[in-house]
Amino acid sequence: MKRLVDQYFSISQRQSTIARELRGGLVTFVTMAYILVLNPIIIGGIPGHRHNADVTGSVLPMDKVAAATALIAGIMCLAFGAIARYPFAFATGLGINSLLAVNVVREMSWPEAMGLVVIDGVIIVLLAATGFRTAVFNAIPAPLKAAIAAGIGSFIAFIGFIDSGLVKRMPDAAGSTVPVEFGTDNSISSWPVVVFAFGVLLMGILVVRKVKGGLLLGIVATTILAIIVQKFAHLGPAITDPDGWSLNIPTWPKSLGGLPDLSLVGEVSVFGAFTRVGVLSACIFVFALVLSNFFDAMGTMTGLGQEAELTDKDGNLPGIGKALIVEGTGAIAGGVGSVSSNTVYIESAAGIAEGARTGLANVVTGLLFLAAMFFTPLYQIVPLEAAAPALVVVGAMMISQVRHIDFTDFRIAMPAFLTIVGMPFTYSIANGIGLGFVSYAVLSLVSGKARSVHPLLYVVAAVFVVYFLKQPIDELLT
Repeated sequence: MKRLVDQYFSISQRQSTIARELRGGLVTFVTMAYILVLNPIIIGGIPGHRHNADVTGSVLPMDKVAAATALIAGIMCLAFGAIARYPFAFATGLGINSLLAVNVVREMSWPEAMGLVVIDGVIIVLLAATGFRTAVFNAIPAPLKAAIAAGIGSFIAFIGFIDSGLVKRMPDAAGSTVPVEFGTDNSISSWPVVVFAFGVLLMGILVVRKVKGGLLLGIVATTILAIIVQKFAHLGPAITDPDGWSLNIPTWPKSLGGLPDLSLVGEVSVFGAFTRVGVLSACIFVFALVLSNFFDAMGTMTGLGQEAELTDKDGNLPGIGKALIVEGTGAIAGGVGSVSSNTVYIESAAGIAEGARTGLANVVTGLLFLAAMFFTPLYQIVPLEAAAPALVVVGAMMISQVRHIDFTDFRIAMPAFLTIVGMPFTYSIANGIGLGFVSYAVLSLVSGKARSVHPLLYVVAAVFVVYFLKQPIDELLT
């Protein structure tokens, strides 16, 4: 059995071991399990309350969203691991779920909004099946692929800083010109941030000392510290306590779990939005969803593939076509499950840092997500402040990809720089890629090196220009 598993997932061929894959899958789950709490907050609501209510006044009950989020994430992790055989875990993508809650459901019902997500997924699958998505992936020059990987590294580190409270958004006070600040008034003033800082240093030490399972041990040790701190400090959530925990409060749960309510699965109206808001408006929403899904996943796979050293000399991922088709089904599954589009998670880099190189790690992550449906209270023990340090450490690892970029050639340096800083500054992988593509195309045209750029890259750059101008174009058309 062990031999069959090794052969199927090419574990030895990729210089890994079953133990590393199991450990990597566990670490990946721990670093992204926050989505089971966060997604219900972003798109869920309480019946009778206006928070996240759609145009009809209905909401997606938070407990049902949590259960369905775990189910779809588990299914997609298993499918991608077994078919694509890469250690890239799946769950509800942050960004699209916020778009649905903030913009889309103001004009339609939740089932209709999820119908648009299903259509988005069908389009993504068709683009991948026809080879177009793979062609675009292969058309990206190696320096930009390295920049995408480095940009993702800086992005996930920034996510870790934000999640922990080390970096906070400044209040919109009169005369304030600084958008973010270090801690509170440029000082570490809360116990959760101290816990985070401890975690970063501990995990850094474990990585330097090359301790096996260093990130996992770091998360466990930091969680234990958080539980001890909470025992004496009695902190609340940050939403009500400025010095409190970002999301989960690290205390032992009163119950271990129960049967999940999966009644949201299948509550979708595929074409209802076209009737309610009109064909043009519905198409504009679908265009925004497709472009975000298309490049977020592609950029993430590029970065993860390079970090795991699974790409070829040109930075291409073997079998990317099959992987992109499976990834596209994540949007379909997410829409059908009423939890928003599922996609590849950059937190998979934490598992890769632990040695994960194959789809077996994804299978482990998927099984843990399915188990989480029944043990919802258990994953709430780990606060974001204990998981976020792993993102910062992995970000430091991924930024090393800049060594493959020739910064002496400004035609390469500027697009690479815009890609790297664009992701954290705009809080979007797709935006960073778009800034890099557009600037690369323009600089190549004016420098007399237009023919060195693949024609598809010009097409994609033009699409990004339209995407960046989608709001004024929408206003002009409507």
